[in-house]
Formats: sequence, structure tokens, C-alpha cells
Amino acid sequence: MISSRAGSLPASSTAALDAHVKALLAEGADIVNLTGGELDFPTPEQASEGARRAIAEGRTRYTPVAGVGHLREAVARRLTTRWNSPHEPAQIVTTNGAKQALAQIFTVLCEPGDEVILPAPYWVSFPHMIRLAGAVPVEVDTSATGFRLTPEALREAVTPRTKVLLLNNPSNPTGVVLDRGELAALAHVALEHGLVVVSDEIYGDLVHEGAEFTSFASLGPEIAERTVTVGGFSKTYAMTGWRIGFAAAPPPVAAALSAVQGHTSSAPSSISQYAALAALEGDTDTELDRRAAELNRRRAIMRDGVRGLPPLRLTAPPQGGFFAFVDVRGLCTGPGDDAGTVAGNLLEHAGVAVMPGNDFAAPHHVRLSYAVAAEDIALALDRIGSYLKAVDA
Repeated sequence: MISSRAGSLPASSTAALDAHVKALLAEGADIVNLTGGELDFPTPEQASEGARRAIAEGRTRYTPVAGVGHLREAVARRLTTRWNSPHEPAQIVTTNGAKQALAQIFTVLCEPGDEVILPAPYWVSFPHMIRLAGAVPVEVDTSATGFRLTPEALREAVTPRTKVLLLNNPSNPTGVVLDRGELAALAHVALEHGLVVVSDEIYGDLVHEGAEFTSFASLGPEIAERTVTVGGFSKTYAMTGWRIGFAAAPPPVAAALSAVQGHTSSAPSSISQYAALAALEGDTDTELDRRAAELNRRRAIMRDGVRGLPPLRLTAPPQGGFFAFVDVRGLCTGPGDDAGTVAGNLLEHAGVAVMPGNDFAAPHHVRLSYAVAAEDIALALDRIGSYLKAVDA
């Protein structure tokens, strides 16, 4: 009864674990939850007011499939001015979150059997989205190069079936931010082999520790014509529940994305679109700067705290997003131990929930979110430290 594609599809491990931990918390369990992928900041008041205004004005009907014109104009303007990535409104398709944008992109770009190069570690949903489109994910291990895809590794992975290079920069789960030179070298290989680049830049506004974000499509008009950029409002504006993302694509791809969306979900919620528009047009810079400073403070607490907890080891400093990716091989003492084992022990014995990297193609790493209050980060680190002392005793 169920198709082979759907039957082989596991539930999202990140969503499942987060839901499990939240259920335990609702039952009164004493747990510090570091699994989540959303900031604890509220949605900016400008966005909420934009939604209330839209409701009061009766803007509760269907919108154009690709989104209301003013929102597409505002997204294109933001890409052009903030990320130095020139786009026109006609190239923007708003979606029900960046996740839908990605799923539709693979449907639009890939024929059955086409290969998509996927640097590993990767966000848990990437390979499944690719397979659902009938394509084949080709994993490229980046652990030996500090989780940074090199042009040599990319070139070696290309075959006659390769169609797409998928990048996630800044990276979830590793926190790595590729610099402009690294991206330019990858762009050269992509052009050399005629690849389309899908660049998931959802964390592009959340960069710290001296790193500088570069949008892939900003590298020049030639590569921009072969790049589909994915972004959204969930991370920058703490609007996860509003479900608003976007794809910025060459005109033929944007038109195809709109056609696919028109036959599946149609446009995103009109209310959410007007909230997103208000976030872009409102005076949010001061608030976003304040939040960035607080997030950077939390990052430093997490980074320094983990560095003081051997045998835990930060493989790469967290430069973007809000995750620290921690090597836990020093705690894998049994023959079958992996990150899942460590995460289970931390939950049971330390009261700290972390995300095991097994489904990220990193079975000896855990992901720690610093999107929670600084006090919770400090408490979690203290609990982990006490657990490590007990284990070592």
C-alpha cells in the first residue's frame, strides 16, 4: 500500500527527540534541553503587529502562489543590499518554511538517478529530501578537513550523473562558516562540471567569532545563474512557527518552483507573509543587534565550557548558527558505543538532552544548542562536568 520511497523514510530524528524531551519536561522531569533548533527569543513585535494588522484589514484570502508582491520585493531587496546577491522579485518564491523550499527544489532540478553531492556531516533531512525526489545523495566526508568541503574532494565526487551540489553555509550541525575564498574555489569546480548549486543559507545572519558570511550567489553573475539560494525567517527573526521561507532562483527555476507549489501546497499563510514583510520593513535592526550580542555571549559560554570538559572535544569552533558540534569518542568505551549511547547516558544520568550525530553522518559527535538561556547553558555544562567526574571516578 505504501510506496517504496515513503516506506523507507524514517521520521525526523531531531524532531522526534525534541518532542520526546519536551514530553518529559511536561511530566516534570528535571532536564536541560540542548536539542532544539529554534531561538528562545520572541518574534519581533514589528512582525506580530504586521500579522495583527493583516487580520484586521481582512488580508486572509489566497495570495499569489509565489507570495505577495511586496514581500517578494522586500526579500529581493534584502538579498541584494545585505548579502550583495542581486535578485529581482520575480526570482523569489515564498514557501512554507525553508524546508518546503528545499524539497521543491530537488523535485524541480532532479531526474530519477541524478546525483546530489552532499557534504557530511549534514542536516538530518537533506538525504531524505533528495531521495524523495528520486535522486541519489552522494556523501562527501569532510571530517578530515575540519568539516570544510574542499574543491579537491568535490571534484573527486563528481560523476557523469552529478547534477547538484548542496551546500549548507553556515552549517547545521557543525557551525562551520566557509569563507569567500573557499566558496569561490567550489564555484570554480561547479562551473567546470556544469553543476547547479543549492545553497541553504538559513543561518546567514547568525555568524560570530570573526567569521564573515558570503552568499554563494554573490560570487558573480556566472555562478549566480546556476545557484538556488534558500533562506527564511525562522532563525534570524525567531519565527519558526510562522512557517515562512523562500527560494531565490534563476527565472526558469523560480517559475518551475511556483508551478510545483501551485499544484501542492499553494502559497504560504497570508498572515505569516504579512508578518514576514513587517519584519523586513520594520525597524528591527537594533533588536536584532541586541539578540546577536546575546547569542554570541551564549556561544562563548558554550565554547569555553566544552573546552574545559575533557574528553569532550570541539572539532571546529562554532562560527555560525547556534550549535556546538562536540566529539564524544572519549566517552565511547564499549564496543558498540556511539553518540547515541553518550546522549542516552547524559539524558539519564546528567539530566541534559543533546542531539546525537548518528543521523547527521557523524556517529561520534553530539550537537549542543546554545539557542537557550545562558543560565541553562551554564547549568547543563555543570551537570555534564559532574557526570564526567562520576564516570572517571
